[in-house]
Amino acid sequence: MLCIPQWPVLQRLTNHYKTLQVILFQLETIGCVIKRATYILLLRILWHAEMHPMVLEAYHLMQVSGFEPNTFARNILMDVLFKIGQPNLALRVFHHTEAPNFFTFNYALCHLSKLNDITHTGYVFRLLLRMGYYPSIPMFEMLLNCFSRMNGLLQVYQVLGLMISLGFELSVNIWTILIHTYCKVGRLDVARNLHLKMAGSGCSPNVVTYTILFKAFMQSGMVTEALDLLKIMLSTDQNPDLILCNVLIDCLSKVGRYQDAVEVFAGLSKQNLKPDSYTFTSLLSTICLSGKFYLLPKFNLLPKLVCGYVDTDLVLCNALLCSFVKAGLPSHAVELYNNMVDKGFTPDNYTFAGLLTGLCASRRIEEAVNVYRGLSMSYPDVDAHIHTVIIGGLVKVRKYNMAADVFRFAVLKKYPLDGVAFGVGIYALLRCGRIQEARAMYDQMKVNGLRPDGHTFNLMIYVFCREKNLQMIKVMLQEMIDFRVELSDRNLLNISKLPCGSETYFSTLNLLSKMRGLGLLSAKVLHSSILNAQTEGEEAKEKVYTKSESEQNLLSYSSSSEDLSDIAAVC
Repeated sequence: MLCIPQWPVLQRLTNHYKTLQVILFQLETIGCVIKRATYILLLRILWHAEMHPMVLEAYHLMQVSGFEPNTFARNILMDVLFKIGQPNLALRVFHHTEAPNFFTFNYALCHLSKLNDITHTGYVFRLLLRMGYYPSIPMFEMLLNCFSRMNGLLQVYQVLGLMISLGFELSVNIWTILIHTYCKVGRLDVARNLHLKMAGSGCSPNVVTYTILFKAFMQSGMVTEALDLLKIMLSTDQNPDLILCNVLIDCLSKVGRYQDAVEVFAGLSKQNLKPDSYTFTSLLSTICLSGKFYLLPKFNLLPKLVCGYVDTDLVLCNALLCSFVKAGLPSHAVELYNNMVDKGFTPDNYTFAGLLTGLCASRRIEEAVNVYRGLSMSYPDVDAHIHTVIIGGLVKVRKYNMAADVFRFAVLKKYPLDGVAFGVGIYALLRCGRIQEARAMYDQMKVNGLRPDGHTFNLMIYVFCREKNLQMIKVMLQEMIDFRVELSDRNLLNISKLPCGSETYFSTLNLLSKMRGLGLLSAKVLHSSILNAQTEGEEAKEKVYTKSESEQNLLSYSSSSEDLSDIAAVC
């Protein structure tokens, strides 16, 4: 095998002569006789240099020159074909190798295991045994890993049985793979028994073993058992590694033990462990779940990222961007975005959403709108969430007219808007008194095939109640019946206060009666006498329930959508 420093020499040679045919011709001009051994040597050199296209060229020239490739040459070809993503061709080479050796099987099994190809992996392994070759421990571990990843319990049993029959002792890695297999399929009882048998056999579990068990128990809600395992590990003088610490932070935060998760992070420096991007992503998740945003400045994450203390990736940066916004630190979010661009990151939709939210929250309104327009022009098919974010961000800072204008701009440009974006846009139009435009956008929403949500319906009815427009209220109630949308308690109260006596009013009451029959009125309404107002007069209206404190403001936009928790506006 050639040494690494020689590869630049080989590269200069191939760059100068361009093709292997020219190199072989030059060898002949200096008196070198081209034999099969020449091609074999050339294949070996190119293979170790990972010059895959030239390996294929050398193999082809070898055949064209009338030399029969031997097993070594075929092994090289098969390995290269697997590496360049041609597994079917590689298997054809394997099948046509007349005298396969141990390395033939080893290369094939290694690549097939990585591809999680259980069928061919099992076939090649059985063929290896028939040929009389003796598998090694690393090969068994490789096979068990493959079958475990694919939840192939039957194959795991078969390989394990073969190992025992051949007299192999189970290594720490083998025990860990078996435990991981049962954790994946939810058999924690079996996994725990294997852990006990492992310790009883004299094979000590390592940190990886405990990490797998701890994570499985925590994800199954068995917190006490998981923490007991951690105590057992610590009692054996084994210290958690970074992976286990990351798992601890993530799992503890998900079960509500936020302080414990933060303490794990704070203790990393004492163990001489350097946090990675996954560590910080887990920490940010913990802070967001706990609502303890005051911890963000304490950990001083932004300078650490900028100075390169942490190896960052786009996922971590986006998580931090989102956390700064939720923590009410929009200026930090904008600063982080600028640093991301300086570091060469390519922003995605999550990045732009964080930037726009940060700019709006910082009241840098013109910048936010300019960024949005530039983004929309550069990426016309930008995700609908981006449109929702900018409109909602403007609404939150009470820039209703500007939010409405941005919404109209997006509709006119025929950008891909979803139901949430339309709902927020209609809300902005209603807030600034542009009622006719809101009605037009509501109709456009339905033309686009989008179903209005309950909040949009109730917003429209609220406005029509203020205008005393019974005809439009009647239309909206009928559509709510068609879509099976519940009428809010506040709107029912507002309708009850409208002037009665007209034909339209009685038609409206009939629709309300129908909604009650369909279960589209709340439980409190079922005990209300409002629908009997025709006969009981004005006194019935005095008995109607009052709106609860949590519903005092109808125009505070809320929805189950992920977007709306961030864009809710209070009148």
